[in-house]
Amino acid sequence: MAIHTFLFASLLIFSSMESSSGAMEDRLFTDLQNSLEVTAKPIRDDLVLEAGKGMVRITWKLKSSAKVDADAAFKSVEVKLCYAPISQVDRPWRSTHNELFKDKSCPHKIVSKPHDKTPQSLDWTIERDIPIGTYFVRAYAVDANGHEVAYGQSSSVEKTTNLFSVQAISGRHASLDIASVCFSVFSVVALSVFFLKEKRKVKLEQMK
Repeated sequence: MAIHTFLFASLLIFSSMESSSGAMEDRLFTDLQNSLEVTAKPIRDDLVLEAGKGMVRITWKLKSSAKVDADAAFKSVEVKLCYAPISQVDRPWRSTHNELFKDKSCPHKIVSKPHDKTPQSLDWTIERDIPIGTYFVRAYAVDANGHEVAYGQSSSVEKTTNLFSVQAISGRHASLDIASVCFSVFSVVALSVFFLKEKRKVKLEQMK
């Protein structure tokens, strides 16, 4: 009896996981309502923002043209940094897919907040690990089940306007350069000392 109960419970769990996975795979970006108004503007008039320093002011709210109670299912809003098409060329790991679970164009999470009917604003400092590229911001409205139900983005539909560029940190620091030079000098000196000792050892053996 216990074995039958265990097998039945396992079947239920497997079926639940399969249906959940299927529901996730069925979710398409084109099925989402474009009901959020999103803006993303650099706080300073820099043409290129430096990772770790540059700041962007991001705002989002329900569109005035949205239907009444269009946000009834909204539980939270997830704001993400997305690659513009120019920064996706020859980079399949940044590709856009209509299936939401396959989409790789918005991998950088900026913030997740409970939905609020009033306009929201955030001054976001570009994180140090953001790679070089051209970007826009997209916000997803998420329901109580964690599913995206609506969206809005700071760029045009074609993702060609209202973009901003980020210059990534090179990863080199003065302290690392100094340490590298010191290590190189030490290596050369140590190697020279080794050869001198070996040369002296050979001469001593020849004298014997």
